Amino acid sequence: MQNIRAILFDKDGTLFDFQATWGAWAQALLHEFAAGDQGRLDAMAEAIDFDLAAARFRPESAVIAGTGTEVVNLLSPVLPGVDPRWLEQRIAEAARAAPLVEAVPLRPLLQGLRDRGCKLGVATNDYESVGRDHLSDVIDLFDFIAGFDSGFGAKPEPGMLLAFARACDLAPRDILMVGDSHHDLLAGQAAGMPTLGVLTGVATAADLAPVADILRPDIGHIPALLGVS
Repeated sequence: MQNIRAILFDKDGTLFDFQATWGAWAQALLHEFAAGDQGRLDAMAEAIDFDLAAARFRPESAVIAGTGTEVVNLLSPVLPGVDPRWLEQRIAEAARAAPLVEAVPLRPLLQGLRDRGCKLGVATNDYESVGRDHLSDVIDLFDFIAGFDSGFGAKPEPGMLLAFARACDLAPRDILMVGDSHHDLLAGQAAGMPTLGVLTGVATAADLAPVADILRPDIGHIPALLGVS
């Protein structure tokens, strides 16, 4: 990892702990949409593979690595009469207000990587505008932020990753792709980037081992991988 000159992060489950952040978000949003109808609440939770009692997403949930549009497509069939355009807008609004829990303290980690000379970016399957809102406290440390709606496609396709490489004027082999899901790591493989899988999402080490070059508990281990104290 000595030749890494840039790092591209996924957002949810990588920079932010997935269950701690999005479990609370989903619990509140589903209750809002259910409006006291237990049958509707249960149907929505089942549609997105969400455990209401534990307020946690199941490992197989499509929401974990999916886009906002995919979430709408999952919920719309159990919300008859609700305009999908309104639903997508409401989901995005609620996402902006999600109770973010950093996987590790972000500013000191990111500042240290920048001080080493690394370019930093984010490639998320969330909306770009939501990603920018979520990263507002550290947005000055990033050279690139893209979402599924930024015009480069969504992961596991490599479009966002290759756009970052172009923005940095670097070869993909010099960029480390860091993520918590198969979508992230498969995108890294498709782009020709080395990959680091982290376990602050829902996937286990056994889930990610087949598609990750390296596995670590969280992004706090990156400096050691790069040989930085």
